[in-house]
Amino acid sequence: MRPLHEADALARKIFVESRIQEFLGTRQAIKIKMIQVYSRNYIRFDQGISWTFYRSGIPHGSQNPTNKCCFSAPQVAFQPDVQSRRERPRPGQSRAQRERGRLIGKLHAGNEVFIIGAMNEIEHPGHPAKDACARTANLATLAVATRQWASELGFSALTIGEAELFPDAAEGLRGWLAAGCHGDMHYMARHASVRAHPVELMPNVSRVISARMHYWPDAAPAAEVLGNGALAYVSRYALGRDYHKTVRTRLQKLAERIIRAVPASTRVFTDSAPVLEVEFAQRSGLGWRGKHTLLIARDPPRSSGSCFFIGEIFIDLPLPVDAPVSSHCGRCTACLDACPTGAIVAPYRLDARRCISYLTIEHPSSIPEPLRPLIGNRIYGCDDCQLVCPWNRYTPQSSEKDFAVRNGLDCASLVSLFVWSEAEFLQRTAGSPIRRIGHERWLRNIAVALGNAPRSPEALAALRARAEDSSDLVREHVRWALGRQGG
Repeated sequence: MRPLHEADALARKIFVESRIQEFLGTRQAIKIKMIQVYSRNYIRFDQGISWTFYRSGIPHGSQNPTNKCCFSAPQVAFQPDVQSRRERPRPGQSRAQRERGRLIGKLHAGNEVFIIGAMNEIEHPGHPAKDACARTANLATLAVATRQWASELGFSALTIGEAELFPDAAEGLRGWLAAGCHGDMHYMARHASVRAHPVELMPNVSRVISARMHYWPDAAPAAEVLGNGALAYVSRYALGRDYHKTVRTRLQKLAERIIRAVPASTRVFTDSAPVLEVEFAQRSGLGWRGKHTLLIARDPPRSSGSCFFIGEIFIDLPLPVDAPVSSHCGRCTACLDACPTGAIVAPYRLDARRCISYLTIEHPSSIPEPLRPLIGNRIYGCDDCQLVCPWNRYTPQSSEKDFAVRNGLDCASLVSLFVWSEAEFLQRTAGSPIRRIGHERWLRNIAVALGNAPRSPEALAALRARAEDSSDLVREHVRWALGRQGG
């Protein structure tokens, strides 16, 4: 809630000029389907400023002339509520309250279109239910607008859910941690309480907005790269720019656009804070949790799968929530059967200690020897459980330039990557999620892949060149690989 003297600055950002001099200034494309007007001396999203909409010089029912703020062909009419003028004024009622009306029409500013409609005073003394209905309608309008803005920013879908998690989610997390399935990701245990209680991240959070963005790039076919042991396989999400930067930036823009329309508090997250992202996303209907624990979405007629990033906006507005969708995995166990290391130990349960993505990215030390041969040529992450999922047959290719392949990493040879110096590694992975593992783990992973590669003079020579590396971790894995290569 804001006093009127503070509302003018906000109003300049939200409304367009229609012979209302107070609103001259910033031009910005907005689309407002309904803004209800109250006439007390406070304003919030479901209120406009009724006294401002009454201007004695506005011809009733006529079109306003073109103004001097670069708007062309403005079409805005003031339509008074004649019946309201015949009513006896209530004590303390202003003239603007008595002479209720609405502004309707649209303004064009260059290529931008401004639409205004149904700006009515709807005070209902003694009828709070009616005021609540009006507020609900406006929040529903904001939710619709937010989805449109999200689409314009490159998100493929957006849903809204409650900020509270169900007890079973928190209990499941505690059981997973107690079993040690998080491996060396100790931060997950440290922040377990925060993950289960979003209010610890944002005390006034009311809703969690979840959005997804497809990432599958135009890259060398995954099956062909995995089938050639001399090539390096990099998980397809990591071939381009770091998704944390791209998705977070877009979410922040979306949050700012919401704030321009309505005073609100927000916080933006993208796999960068203790948030149970998949849990929130599935409860709000963004998709359903697959047996590989990833979110799967179905967008008829021919778009679905799990190859997308998820991000959240925590917001303090009670926006209308979306219903969850039903699971469509049925009796399929393709992801469990395809996991190279058996990390999906049961439907909907992953043991990170066996997961190739964990071993090649999160795990900081020596990779357990029994698991090394199972890693194959995967040097950063693993997509196998997604590649076999029937729903990913319809995964759309992303048009997002940030996720386009960089440095030919979609089908580079293991030998060519193993010779990178640390400076070259840092230079070539600048802005990439790969950079976070550092040069040492990069070499460790490639050494394992070379140990699994077909025997060749090139692989043997590359391994021997690193046999005396300064890193104990690298030397250990090189020795193992040389033994596999017969060197």
